[in-house]
Amino acid sequence: MKNLIIIYPHWPPSNLAGVHRPRLIANYLHEFDWKPIVLTVFPEFYEEDPDPEISRIVGKGIEVIFVKAYHVPRPRLIGDIGLRAFPFLYKAALQLIRSRKIDFIWIPVPSFYTSLLGRIINKQTSVPYGIDYIDPWVRDIHNRRDWRSKLSLQVAKLLEPIAVKRARLVSGVSEAYYRPVIERNFKGKEIAHVGMPYGYDPRDYEVVLENLVLPWADIKGCQPLVYAGAFLPNAHLFIKTLFKVISQKVNQQQWDESKHLYFLGTGPYAGISIQDYAKQFGIENIVHEHRERYPYLHVINFLSSAYAVMAIGSTEPHYTASKIFQALLSKRPVLAMFHHESSAVTVLEECKANTFTVEYVPSVKNLSLEKNLSAKLDLLFTGDAEWKPDFRNLLKYSARASAHALVQKLNELV
Repeated sequence: MKNLIIIYPHWPPSNLAGVHRPRLIANYLHEFDWKPIVLTVFPEFYEEDPDPEISRIVGKGIEVIFVKAYHVPRPRLIGDIGLRAFPFLYKAALQLIRSRKIDFIWIPVPSFYTSLLGRIINKQTSVPYGIDYIDPWVRDIHNRRDWRSKLSLQVAKLLEPIAVKRARLVSGVSEAYYRPVIERNFKGKEIAHVGMPYGYDPRDYEVVLENLVLPWADIKGCQPLVYAGAFLPNAHLFIKTLFKVISQKVNQQQWDESKHLYFLGTGPYAGISIQDYAKQFGIENIVHEHRERYPYLHVINFLSSAYAVMAIGSTEPHYTASKIFQALLSKRPVLAMFHHESSAVTVLEECKANTFTVEYVPSVKNLSLEKNLSAKLDLLFTGDAEWKPDFRNLLKYSARASAHALVQKLNELV
C-alpha cells in the first residue's frame, strides 16, 4: 500500500465541521490501496468542547499521530490552531518521512496556514503535496467589512501563492472553490486537480443515540423545521425572504402554530442575527436560534426527528453545501434555498428531491423568490406532494466515491 500523510490539526473528538473532510476520505482510502496517516493535534489544545461520541464513526485502520501545540495566549492574539501547532506538525512530518516511505502529503484547509507546511516539507524532502480547499482562502468578504476580515484577506493574498507554488495537486469540495486558485497562481501551467464533495458515509446514519433530548421537547405538539449549521455570510437574503413570507402567513392566519423554526449551531458570527431578523418580522415566538455547536451525531438525530429539514445555502453560485447530504439522508422533506447554479441544486434534482427547492436567480426580482417560497411552503404543509427521493443517484456523491476520485489523481502523480 502507498502511504498518504493527511495534515489536519483537528480530529475526533473535535466537533468542528471541517473534521469530517479528512475523516470521510480516510475512512475509505484502504479500499483503494492507500494507507492514511493522520497528523493532528492533541485534543487538549483545542478551543472547542470535545465530542467523544464522534470517535464511533472513525474507520478502523486509520493511523493517527498527535502532536502538541502552543496554548491560546491571553489576550487571544493567536487562536488559529494551524499557527499554534505549526512547528510541531512540521517536526513530526519530517520525522515520519525520514522513518518510512511516504508517497504523498494531502493538506485540507482551513486552517489555511498548514498549507504552507506542504511547500516547506517538500523543499526538505521532495515528497509531493496537495492542498484541498474545504473553503476558499481568498474569498468574497463584502458582507464582512470588519478589520479582522480585511486583514485576513490581505494575508491570504500574500500567503496563498507561496503555499501552492510547488503543489502537485489542488483539490476541493468543488472545482468552483479552487478554480480561482489555479487561475491566479498557475497561469498557463498545468496542475493536477480534482473536485469531490464531502460526500457521506452511510454508517454515520446507523448510529441512534438513546435518551437524546430534542431541542423542541418543551413545546407540546411541536412540528419543527430544522436548519443545522453555520449562518453563512451570504445567506441573509434567504433568511429575510423566508421570514417575510412566514410573517405574511402568520398575519393572514395561514400559519400552523405547531410549526416552529429551529436554527441549530449557527456559530459566533458578526452582524445581524437570525433572532434579530425574527424580531424584525414579528415571528420571534416561532423562531429559535441556538448558536452553540451540537455534537455531529446529535445533529443527525435531530434532523431525522424533524417535520422537515431546511437546507439554506448562499447567494453565491459556487457554494457547495455538504449539509445537503445530511438533509437528504435524514429522510425528511427538504425545504432548500440555493443559487440556481449551485451543485446542491443538481444533487437535489438528480435524487428527485427538489419538490421543495427554491432557486435563487440574481436577474429575477425578489418578489418572484417570495412567491416561489410561499408556494413551496404551502405544498410542504398540505402534505399533498410525494416525497420519495431516489437515493441510488446519491452514490456518486458518497465519501467512498470522493476517496476514489482523490486516489485516481494520486496514482497519476506517484
